[in-house]
Order: sequence, then C-alpha cells, then structure tokens
Amino acid sequence: MNVFFEEDGSFKVASIMTEAQGSIQVESASGKRSKVKANNVLMRFETPLAGFMDAANAEANSLDIDFLWECCTAPNFDGEFGFEAFAEEYYGRKPIPKEAAAVALKLHSAPVYFNRKGKGRYKAAPAEILKAALAGLEKKRLLAEKMAVFVAQLKAHSLPDELLQKLDMLMYEPDKNSFEYKTLDAAASDSHLTHLKLLQACGAIPSAHDFHLGAFLREHFAKGTDFAVHDISVNLDDLSLADAEAFSIDDSTTTEIDDAFSLVQLADGTMRVGIHISAPALGIALDSPLDKEVMQRLSTVYIPGNKITMLPEAAIRPFSLDAGEIKPVLSLYLHVNAELVITQRDTKVELIKIADNLRHDALEPFFNETTLAADSGHPYWAKLLYLFNLAESLEKARGKYDPTKPAQIDYNFYVVDGKVSIVGRRRGAPMDKLVAELMIEANNQWGALLATHQVPGLYRAQSGGKVYMTTKAEPHQGLGVAQYAWSTSPLRRAVDLINQRQIISVVQNTAPSYLANSDVLTTHMRNFEMTYQAYSEFQIRMERYWCLQYLLQENIQEVHATVWRENLVRLDTPPYMTKVYGLPEMKPGTRVSLQVQEVDTLLMELRTKFMTVLTDEPLSTEILTMEEGDIFMDEVSPTDDAKLDEAKVDAAIANNQNQTALS
Repeated sequence: MNVFFEEDGSFKVASIMTEAQGSIQVESASGKRSKVKANNVLMRFETPLAGFMDAANAEANSLDIDFLWECCTAPNFDGEFGFEAFAEEYYGRKPIPKEAAAVALKLHSAPVYFNRKGKGRYKAAPAEILKAALAGLEKKRLLAEKMAVFVAQLKAHSLPDELLQKLDMLMYEPDKNSFEYKTLDAAASDSHLTHLKLLQACGAIPSAHDFHLGAFLREHFAKGTDFAVHDISVNLDDLSLADAEAFSIDDSTTTEIDDAFSLVQLADGTMRVGIHISAPALGIALDSPLDKEVMQRLSTVYIPGNKITMLPEAAIRPFSLDAGEIKPVLSLYLHVNAELVITQRDTKVELIKIADNLRHDALEPFFNETTLAADSGHPYWAKLLYLFNLAESLEKARGKYDPTKPAQIDYNFYVVDGKVSIVGRRRGAPMDKLVAELMIEANNQWGALLATHQVPGLYRAQSGGKVYMTTKAEPHQGLGVAQYAWSTSPLRRAVDLINQRQIISVVQNTAPSYLANSDVLTTHMRNFEMTYQAYSEFQIRMERYWCLQYLLQENIQEVHATVWRENLVRLDTPPYMTKVYGLPEMKPGTRVSLQVQEVDTLLMELRTKFMTVLTDEPLSTEILTMEEGDIFMDEVSPTDDAKLDEAKVDAAIANNQNQTALS
C-alpha cells in the first residue's frame, strides 16, 4: 500500500513500511525512509510509485484552471470540498489515483482561485474577489515585464524617464516599497554597484558637488535660499559719532564685516582701545518678518567657494563695517595703562567711521612674527603691534599663554571656476591672535554685563571637557573665562543678534527683548545648537569633498602621511584624515608613504595602499596635537567652536576641545 501525502507545503508519495497510531513509517521510491504523521496522508493507493508523480503532474498541467473554478461554483460544491470528491465530479467517475492527485496538485497551485480550508480541502474564491486578484496578478506581471526592461536599460547606463521623475526620492529619501526603488536596487545588484554609483553612471548625477549640496539644501533650505523682500528701517538720530576712526581685519573673501578696532591716546597717558561690533539689532525689529526668517536660518552657512548668508544683502550692507562709511556699532572701550592692564571698561551704542578694511593676504607680509621687532612700513603697524601686545597680555590673564606649544596650521579653501586651492596658515599668527583675544574679551565682558544686570542671554560654557549652551552665565574652562556670551558676529549668527539686543537694552536702560525664563529664548538656543552643528558638519563634509577633488585635480598618485593611531593617518597635502586598510602596526607619529588607489568624491571615499616608512623624515611632534583645520572622516569629526567663525572669536577653544574630540 502507498500513500499520497503533504509535507512542508508540497506533495509526495511513498510506500508504507509500518503503521502506528498517529504516524506511518514510509519509504520513498529512492529508498529514503521517514516518518509521516497520519493526518498528513491525503490518499492511499496501490498503483506503483515509479513515475506516479510525473504522471500526476502531467495530468495536472492538462487541466484548465478557469474550467475547474467554474465546476467548483456549481451548486453541489457550494462551500468547502475535498479534492477526491471534486475529482470524481470533474471526471464523471471515480478517478484513478493519478487523476485524484492531479486535481489536488492543480487546486493547490492556484490559491487565487481556490482558498485552502484544510489538508486536501478547498473553497472556490468568490467571483468579485477572484476578478480583483487576477487583475492584481496581471498588474504584477506587467510591472515585472516593465522592471525587466528598465533594469536592462539601467545596466546599459541609460536612465528611464519614469525613474528620472523620481530621481530626488531615489537619491535622497529612498522609498524601498516603490517600483522605482526596487528597479534601481535590482539593476544595482546585477551591476555590483551602489545605487548612487549606478545613477552616476547613467548620467543622473553629473556633479558630485551638487549632489552633496543638494542633500543639504533639501533638508535645511527646502524652499530655496532666496530671501523675501524686507524693508530695513534704521533710526540713527539718537546716536552720537565716536571721536575715533576704526579699522577691520578680515580674510579677503569676507563680505559681512562685523568687527573693527580703534585706538585713541587719552590725555592722562591711558590708551583707549575700542572694540566695535556692527549693530543690526538696531534695524531688525523683534518678531518682524525678517527676524522670523533669521531665527529659521540661525547662522550663515560656510562652504568652500560659497556661502548662504543668514541675512539678505539688503540687511547686511547698512550694518557691515565697510571702509569709508559711518555705521552704527555696539562698542566696548578698554582703558589700558602703560603696563597693559585694563583699568576701565565702557559699553556704548554709537556711530563710527570706518577708515579701512585690512585684508589678511595684503596685511600679513607687513605684520607677522618677523616684523614685530621693527616697523615694517605699514601705516597701521604701530596700532597693530600695540593690539598684539595687549592680546598677549589678555591671553596670559586667561592662563592660556603657552609659547612652547607646537605650531598648528589652519587651512583656507579657495574655489574659483571649479578649481580648488588649499592654503595653510599658521595658527596664532599675530594678526589672528589680536583679533581672537579682543573678541574673547568682548564676549566675556558683555556676558558679565548681562549677568550683573540679571538680563538673560545665551552663553557658551565648558565644564569637564563638554561644551554646551546655556541661558545662565557659567564658566568656559577651555577659554579660562567666567562666562562667554557670543556677541561679536551679529551679521552671521542669530545667537549674537539675540545677545546684542539684550546688551543694548542694558546700555540704553530699556526693557530687554527676552525676559528671564523666556521659552522663546530657550527655543532659539536649542534650535541654534542643532542647526549650528548641522551647518558645521556640512562645512566639514564639503571641505572633505574638496580635499578629495584636490587629489584628482592635481593628479596626485602618492601622498605622505603621519600615523595618528592604529590604521588612521593624516595626509600632509591635502589636510585629510583617512583609514588605510592593511597598514602595518606602527607607533603614532610614524611618517609613511601611501599610494592613492581610488578617489570617489560621490561616496566620499579615499582608498590608499601603504608603500613604505619614510625613514628619512623626522617624527612629528605636531601630529600628536589635533588641529582645527584638519578635515576629518565622519567617524572622527570633532565638534569645533571655531569652525564657522573663520578662526576669529573662538580660535582658542579648538586647542582644548580638539584634544578630547577623539577620546
């Protein structure tokens, strides 16, 4: 006796060896023995096993599924039915075993037509449901055919128009359930490429730079970077004109000039040093349409060769401290005695004439470490020397002066017509130090002014190596100051604009714009922290892009690098950190030569191969100190207070923060 049974969703036949309660020991035609549950047996028969399933499958293939369904809808088969009973009705006689098995096979293979109700039992699907199911199957079939055509086109590096319409979704926010994504995924898998690389091969991503920029704009500037039209009204009638003229020091690319300096020798021999900050708070009304737009942008976005300003040009120009113009400023005056000790501090809201805008590239040859001892002939040399000496005095007062510290390099990226140049500048150069220290002094003193008058502001604080923002005056250990309120870049940071409003209210003895325990102030602070971090990460990402592009642009095949730790190295040129897989174990500081094997600006990948140890080059002590200007991989990117401030106000913060960035 043989059995026709179901096992793991398929039908099988075997001969009965022994039979017990609830189970049967069987042997297949191949001789394999197994145990089958008795309730899995659908039919017993005496026909020989050899060729049985082949004959049953051949018979099943001859059966018309639509005709079977029509037979099942006959009145005598209304509801559930067993396959043997239906086979008898279909053949008009008692079916032979292979015919009964064929019916079971056919019914089981068409779940759309026949709903399974138990082992060997079925029910015909209702006509309406069957029609809908068949339509769905036909749709799937047509989609499968279309997908096959599209996959072939993609593999031939041709992008179908239908996928082109969903390019934004495919690149930036993939919907894994969509037809377009599944098509791209299938083609990428067949081509052994990532989705982005396949799209690039199809010409859908002509510019890796624009792809990265587009991802950022899509998230943070979905409505575009253009400003609405805003009227700027500035009433300067109540402001007096300062009795000094000021000058600024900035990079040649800076267009939002928000800080300047003045020096006046007083009758008693005291030098009065003025720190003058542009005052857009006088023209941007609280909760005005422009103010609301500013509080959405929260900061200027800096990327090599481009920037997205926090303020529209119409709001920048009335306040930018441009040479030859008289502009409103918030001024901090320092009265400095002959020993470079500050004896008095005063804050004023006033007008001042800007005499000059000094630029780094033109100024540095006349004012650097080697020109401090003798007049270089520059008309501002004496003033700059005095400010530099004051800056060193302020640095010593903060406890941060360390002339033995190894030199570190900052890097500026200049992009012209798609070509990048990466220029290193020694950090702590005289003109950088004087600007940084005077800005730190202003942010410290204006933070103290707010705290003394119990007017809330937004502060940067550092405790235990952690940098955070707060609405209370708390110490910043990295800078060595009792409080630090960003206030010196109001044209470029919303926090500074907010603090400037509060400072002006103290100076003019008016009600502050933001009250104590203000939910609005806290909300702006939290939004700024998240946005500023996102902008900073994007800037670092684009600097990494331009480092990789520099390797391609200069056709660099071999680079020198210094081992940072394990297989992490820092390239000399460009300033880029990367992992070298297969790098032998070496001590940090070891100099190595690497072969550039692959540069991918789209996926932001650099693949290099270790070549040799540079035994003829001395080990670098500088490498053991993290540099603000280094361009990091994503997994080791630091949080850097100075990154978006053009190394001005917060240059000193990086010295401490960057040390803990990799811990």
